[in-house]
Amino acid sequence: MPNISVLLVEDHHVVRKGIAYLLSMEKDIDMIGEAEDGNKAINMAKDLCPDVVIMDITMPNLNGIDVVKQIRKSIPETKVLILTMHTREQYIRQALREGASGYLLKESTQEELANAIRTVHKGGVALSPSISRFVLNEYVRQADPKKEVDSLELLTDRERQVLRLIAEGKTNKEVAKCLSISKSTVNIHRTNIMQKLDIHDTVGLVRYSVEKGIIVIDK
Repeated sequence: MPNISVLLVEDHHVVRKGIAYLLSMEKDIDMIGEAEDGNKAINMAKDLCPDVVIMDITMPNLNGIDVVKQIRKSIPETKVLILTMHTREQYIRQALREGASGYLLKESTQEELANAIRTVHKGGVALSPSISRFVLNEYVRQADPKKEVDSLELLTDRERQVLRLIAEGKTNKEVAKCLSISKSTVNIHRTNIMQKLDIHDTVGLVRYSVEKGIIVIDK
């Protein structure tokens, strides 16, 4: 049986090299590439088609959640395992919703990481114990007919992209350039976002984005 090919995505050099070294000790796992930012991760994943991508959430250019979505769309056979320090519920929810097969905390041992890689490669789900508890509670909440609709679900994918860029401090002109759309289209999206969320200023949009995990802030 061929070894499991892995692409490691981590923006901190020392951390990335440490993880790579630990995985090099596993006989059935082959490290075939390393990337330090979201854009490079997507390009390398398309070129190398790894079995598993290990990725943090906080990264330059594109955050891990955006990368998960693009990798799963472009290379559906590649599994994505999140390895992060972030335990906020919104990050977990978004990562799993966008197609991550696992969510592991960086406090995990070498054995736990290696086993998680094997699990997601086989089509399973790998979660740290505290994350498993959240997922179970989330399942129960989703099954409750009285649950409230998450306001974030009211936004389209494009509106979420616009909201994230606005929250990152970009002007309408800069948002338009990033998304290759017109400035007037950005204005329309901004208006729709504010109406749907009942938020009427940029400060409120930034606060909402932080609370919902749309923008990731390093601790």
